[in-house]
Amino acid sequence: QVQLVESGGGLVQAGGSLTLSCVVSRRILSLDAVAWYRQAPGRQRELVAFMSSGGSTSIAGNVEGRFTISRDNAKNTVFLQMNNLEPEDTAVYYCKAVIIADEYWGQGTQVTVSS
Repeated sequence: QVQLVESGGGLVQAGGSLTLSCVVSRRILSLDAVAWYRQAPGRQRELVAFMSSGGSTSIAGNVEGRFTISRDNAKNTVFLQMNNLEPEDTAVYYCKAVIIADEYWGQGTQVTVSS
């Protein structure tokens, strides 16, 4: 079993920045992948950013250039740096860990961007 705890969400004005954190309950390098998703009201959950165990990353096209995924192996923490936020980025952001075929999710953190 893997527990994930997100933090760092909040209310920010358009153009502002936030950094989300996801603390993982086991060695992050033992995971096959970590990812950030988001879900806005009335919409499906969508992938925002992905990082493999080897450190390769992928960012969704609609946030590319504004969002960055990174990790601190010593602290077993994954980050999502979000810059130049837009009202359309308003959503609950979730962290996910993958080990082979198993997926583990955090409880989510709310990000609200005001115009």
